[in-house]
Amino acid sequence: MVTKELINPKSIVVVGASNDIQKPGGKILKNIIDGKFKGGLYVVNPKEPEIQGIKCYQNVNDLPQVDLAVIAIAAKFCIETVEVLTKQKNTKAFIIISAGFSEESHEGKLIEDQVVKLINDAGACLIGPNCTGILTPNHHSIFTLPIPTLDEQGCDFITGSGATGVFIMDAGIQTGLRFANVFTVGNSAQLGVEEILEYLDNTFDPATSSKVKLLYVENINNPKKLLKHASSLVAKGCRIAAIKSGDSEAGSRAASSHTGALATSDVAVDALFRKAGIVRCYGRQDLATVASIFTLPELKGKRIAIITHAGGPAVMLTDALSKGGLEIPHIEGAKADELLKDHLFAGSSVANPIDFLATGTAEQLGKIIDYCNDHFDNIDAMAVIFGTPGLFPLYDVYNLLHEKMKTSKKPIYPILPSRLVAADEVAEFQGKGNVSFPDEVVFGSALSRIYKTQKPSVNPTDVPQIDTAKIRAAIAKCENGYISPELVGELLDAAGICRAKEAVVDKVEDALAFVRANGYPAVMKVVGPVHKSDVGGVVLNVKDEETVKREFDRLMKIKDTYAVQMGQMCFGTEVFIGAMREEKFGHQLLCGLGGIFIEVLKDVQSALAPIGKTEAANMIKNLKSYGIIKGVRGQEPVNEEIYAEQIARVSALVQAAPEIAEMDLNPLLGSAKMVIAVDARIRIEK
Repeated sequence: MVTKELINPKSIVVVGASNDIQKPGGKILKNIIDGKFKGGLYVVNPKEPEIQGIKCYQNVNDLPQVDLAVIAIAAKFCIETVEVLTKQKNTKAFIIISAGFSEESHEGKLIEDQVVKLINDAGACLIGPNCTGILTPNHHSIFTLPIPTLDEQGCDFITGSGATGVFIMDAGIQTGLRFANVFTVGNSAQLGVEEILEYLDNTFDPATSSKVKLLYVENINNPKKLLKHASSLVAKGCRIAAIKSGDSEAGSRAASSHTGALATSDVAVDALFRKAGIVRCYGRQDLATVASIFTLPELKGKRIAIITHAGGPAVMLTDALSKGGLEIPHIEGAKADELLKDHLFAGSSVANPIDFLATGTAEQLGKIIDYCNDHFDNIDAMAVIFGTPGLFPLYDVYNLLHEKMKTSKKPIYPILPSRLVAADEVAEFQGKGNVSFPDEVVFGSALSRIYKTQKPSVNPTDVPQIDTAKIRAAIAKCENGYISPELVGELLDAAGICRAKEAVVDKVEDALAFVRANGYPAVMKVVGPVHKSDVGGVVLNVKDEETVKREFDRLMKIKDTYAVQMGQMCFGTEVFIGAMREEKFGHQLLCGLGGIFIEVLKDVQSALAPIGKTEAANMIKNLKSYGIIKGVRGQEPVNEEIYAEQIARVSALVQAAPEIAEMDLNPLLGSAKMVIAVDARIRIEK
């Protein structure tokens, strides 16, 4: 729980303060002083009578009562210090910047645990240890630079790494980004990213709170809390962007199913962010760019006009936006001709990109923006690229851009690439409260991802009904491990998942009885081996009794085989549905092309359960191979509505049976009329 004493303390003590501002205890004190903290400020150091002009206490026992303690002493001394502060000085907030705790050793972890217990018992809160501190409008209890301009309408920034946080702020300041509050959580011994986000959600005021939240996350300790509060903030009108580092997991975990191999922890992070409505970023500049876009009016469509006086950057931006799913529509007609002939120099082009040449003026830029606002109905936003080779200053252009951005009916994105040659002009432009973008390709990628990020989908209402009682009865009969085809069938039937008629047999007579009852063609598969195809354990398109007899005899001789699964031979496009229980995250649902394509293409979409039919339909549409599902070159399409419902039913199944650790429906065969599972495996972990 974040206490009021952390955010707005009436008094602060720096334990381990120093006159040497190159030490954390010295720098953090200087930053508090420079930040003009209005409350009581105390320092403790047994070796100094005065530090940076402030009377120094030799021991924490001598202090008066104090709200917030910033501690910069060796870890081994922290327990005694915290005990005095919590039990004698009524201290309700702590920032421990010292290292040497759980990040370093087992002994450090024991010290950390004792410190946390003392703070918890006192009803206090802790940032850190092993952090750089926090910034609020009330106090600058942080030992790093830069100290950004704090503005309650700037960004709230939570970072798991103090050093990375510094570099992200540096990148953001260069784009004109402003900050409201900055929290570096270090070891997150008590308060982590999730808890700070919870605080920002619970205290959100639509009139005064920042509506942009930035996260740098190294470990997600409580995905459900992150999902709850991120989605709540988005629903309140906030926009959230996050970096989750450590995504290069060599995903070939020793898994026994396709789903297990594909459903890595990082795939779960992607699914979590999508469900919460968080835009995922992949670097400091990327995060700063996304955050800067967040501060501008929201893009309501996907049709962008590129306004430029330099052809190359416009081409690169066109490519980036187009690859991201945005459109650069052709501009033509009487008004386009009027703009070109009456207001621009000869040789200019308004086709889009709108190129008004290197000699283009501020007045011409203004006319182009006016026409895009008032006359070009097929334009939803404008990206303006304007730099200089140094022939003339750009103050008039950027002043006009500033004024137009204040009054434009459509968003304007200023891409100002001349950060050295036009440094003074850019600084003046950003000094008026504007953001700008140095790189058109980074901008284009960021805008595309923002546009494609969907609203949170935490509690879907279009979840199919299933027979939970039958599912629980079937689970009660299951042992840990891969369950029998008969039990798989019971679970699928109870969940309403369509499957081909099948039977498990261990006598050739029963195999023949199946084909006589259900007809040809048939499929035969071994029961026992995990990867059936790898051992030659799958026979397709069986059309006569002689083949049934011959293949039954061959299959039963394959190692580990104890029966043969007989099934109807169905036809259609092979698709896939999988589910995987991920520690902390719950169940991931995956879909994509099935059969061998899943191994070769690894083109899957993921989501966290529970999901409804609408979210499942979006998963299908976001597949790179969606064109195949729609049907190409005369191929029959897969019925997307039925496929989406089957995905949603698998989600409902794993919600009703959380004991399901892994589940593969691979393949399902999809046609215009049906999507039917022809092979299924389920592994139980109770």
